[in-house]
Amino acid sequence: MRYLVIPSSLQGSGTVPSSKSHTMRAVLFASFAKGQSIIHNVLPSPDAVAMVAACRALGAEIVEQGSTLTIQGVGGCPRPPQNVIDVGNSGQVLRFVAALAALMPYYTVLTGDKSICTIRPMQPLLEGLTQAGAFAVSTKDDGKAPIVVRGLARAAALEIDGSDSQPVSALLMLAAFLEGTTTITVRNPGEKPWIGLTLHWLDMFGVRYTNDNFCQYTVTGPTAFNGFTYTVPADWSSAAFPIAAALVTRSEMTLENVDFADPQGDKGVVEALEKMGAQFTREEGAKRLRVHGGVALHGAELDVNTIIDAVPVLAAVACYASSPTTITGAAIARQKESDRLHAIATELGKMGARIEERPDGLVIHPAPLHGAHTTSYHDHRIAMACAVAGLGASSPTTVHDVACVAKSFPGFAGIMQGLGANVAEVTGEDA
Repeated sequence: MRYLVIPSSLQGSGTVPSSKSHTMRAVLFASFAKGQSIIHNVLPSPDAVAMVAACRALGAEIVEQGSTLTIQGVGGCPRPPQNVIDVGNSGQVLRFVAALAALMPYYTVLTGDKSICTIRPMQPLLEGLTQAGAFAVSTKDDGKAPIVVRGLARAAALEIDGSDSQPVSALLMLAAFLEGTTTITVRNPGEKPWIGLTLHWLDMFGVRYTNDNFCQYTVTGPTAFNGFTYTVPADWSSAAFPIAAALVTRSEMTLENVDFADPQGDKGVVEALEKMGAQFTREEGAKRLRVHGGVALHGAELDVNTIIDAVPVLAAVACYASSPTTITGAAIARQKESDRLHAIATELGKMGARIEERPDGLVIHPAPLHGAHTTSYHDHRIAMACAVAGLGASSPTTVHDVACVAKSFPGFAGIMQGLGANVAEVTGEDA
């Protein structure tokens, strides 16, 4: 499958899919709660499918009806899985489920696709689980999946590297179920808004914890989670793409149902784009964002550690600025679904972009873009960033291998078409 992107402009209003990160946490917490939960507006993503399968493997009963899940949880007492848990391409399933598997005195084996087994580091979480008294190892002894975990974990003093937020979130979740007080000391804390999102969920269930500037946490458990009803909000990570498309094409466009009060850190992309000269009207009560067209963009210095998923799309926008843009704080972007710094620099370079790749970021110099054949590296955010860049190019662009976009933005091409963008999804042998 590929996208054929023809330069065009946007207009009108549209919506974006529900949040992947909230979906994943909602399914997980409901599966470990006591009693029945109902989750509405679940993102139809392969990652969510993997989370549902993993939670079923640990004993949760989950009934799917459209975008609604009814979940009978295990009350903090998971059952041993009957088989290996395949997390697909989901780092969240890998880290979160591995941590909670340490509640059982049984072996749990988790694996995933090539990206999971070769790029995603597991060593910080394995170290944290080991410090908590669990057995936690990489089968290849390289700090990556496949991994094997066996409890019982206990409350303890833990210390791990926190450059990647997911191991920290995983240990916070685990600590909520452990009897006693767990202390988690974090070196190099990064991606803090994603930790904030996990703490938001702990707040929802009355978990007792302290947070010392994201460098040290204490969590006192166990906490009994009762079933709940929840509606997943829109995804700010996905919202970045139509917003960026409007900016590179100097178009007027409105996004509906985007909640500025939600704790998702990627709403910070709006402020980053404002630093580049973008102009927006926030209608927070109506959950609406208006993008003003005809605005010339300029370069800026952007520390993106708090909005790390926005790196590819910000690089695409920066190609259309009138002066250089420097992106810093992005070293962890090399350990996502792809090495996103290298991938986006390479693919935009095919379109005429002038990008310097640095260990922790990029320097993007203004350059007119032309159409080219680009590829996604099996990474949803690289695929969509190339499509956005192509909308402002001087000739058509092809983005190959775009089935991965369903991970976070199912229906991307259709939603962009509804906003006036000429993004066609092509299937068949030539795709």
